[in-house]
Amino acid sequence: MTLHVFANIVTSYGTAGNNRGETEGNTTTLQKLIWQGQPHTTVSAEAIRFALRRLLADKEEAGTNRTWNEVTRKNDWQDAEFKDWGADSAGFIDDDLLGFMSAEAAKEENTKGSANVRRAVLEMTRAVSLTPWTGDVVFNAASPRATASAAKGDGDNPVPYMAEIHATRYQYGLAMTPAALQKPSRAAKALEAVGELGTVAGNHARFLFDFAPDAIVIRLTNDPAPRLLYCFEPAEGGKTVRVSPLTKKMEAGDIRPDELIVGVSDLNAPLVDSLRIAGVTEIHGVRNAVELAARRINEHSGVKG
Repeated sequence: MTLHVFANIVTSYGTAGNNRGETEGNTTTLQKLIWQGQPHTTVSAEAIRFALRRLLADKEEAGTNRTWNEVTRKNDWQDAEFKDWGADSAGFIDDDLLGFMSAEAAKEENTKGSANVRRAVLEMTRAVSLTPWTGDVVFNAASPRATASAAKGDGDNPVPYMAEIHATRYQYGLAMTPAALQKPSRAAKALEAVGELGTVAGNHARFLFDFAPDAIVIRLTNDPAPRLLYCFEPAEGGKTVRVSPLTKKMEAGDIRPDELIVGVSDLNAPLVDSLRIAGVTEIHGVRNAVELAARRINEHSGVKG
């Protein structure tokens, strides 16, 4: 039977300023969507993948195919045309997990272009805030001549600007099938990287929002459908979380409790009690839960070490 790996993650509570460099006047804005009828802030899967790729570079001796260069502000490539990718090559860990597309337009009229495409085995969802955005905006002022763009006129005065912020948690999910990878051992490495995920997107120089799991539900199953994405709900105004959508699916028999490995940073939280009542036995700290899941994925894939 084919093993599928699914997970849903919720971050710790914090002040998010994960804007994407867009402004309205002198206000830096957050990306938003309407979620269950109310405005929520959101972070793209692409931003999560970007942060994840940096961590994956440390997981294999060959590193990643593309590496972000902070000096040049560009990617450094080992194989920009993916020439070494193929049935006889394991390729790089980031290409294997995250996929790629290299397209070339037709060079002559009435001829077809070409494309070298690999669909991502590791699929990520968009991160959505756990609580609605109520419109918080803060006032800031850059110091005189802090940047060349801020140094207008004589540049002797502070430059005021506004920033949208959101005090909340984010939740996001992932799905992957280890057997679809060139090297199945990379599935466990990807899960370990998610467990270590720190800064994602945002106004990096000014804000830090920890994207590492405060709680994670991992499902190892033969069922090809995740069934647990966005399963966290806020409780106590977002201070804590609950998983009633998940426990209801267990009660209905759509998810078996023995398929789940749960990691939580607070083992005394009501969340843990509800999961135990639903029959989940593998509940640990976040890092121990990720390690246990990674070990089981490797055991199923026949990966040693």
